[in-house]
Amino acid sequence: MKALLEVIARALVDHPDDVVVTEQENEEGILLTLKVNPDDCGKVIGKQGRTARSIRSVIRAAASGDDRKVVVEIE
Repeated sequence: MKALLEVIARALVDHPDDVVVTEQENEEGILLTLKVNPDDCGKVIGKQGRTARSIRSVIRAAASGDDRKVVVEIE
C-alpha cells in the first residue's frame, strides 16, 4: 500500500522528491501518512477534497483483499 500511495502522489505533485509516506500498523489496521511539499498540498487535496477522496478510495480498494482497514492521512 505504501508503494502505491507513493506512486500516485509523485505523479500529482511538482516536487516528487519531497513526497514521504510513512506506514504504521496497529490492531485496527494500517495508517498511511502522506507528507508533501507545502506548495503541492493543494494538488494532492484537490478541489473540495475530490483528489484526496479518490486517492483514499483507490488505496482502500487495493487493500480490500487483505481484510485490514487502511486509513490515509494527508499532512
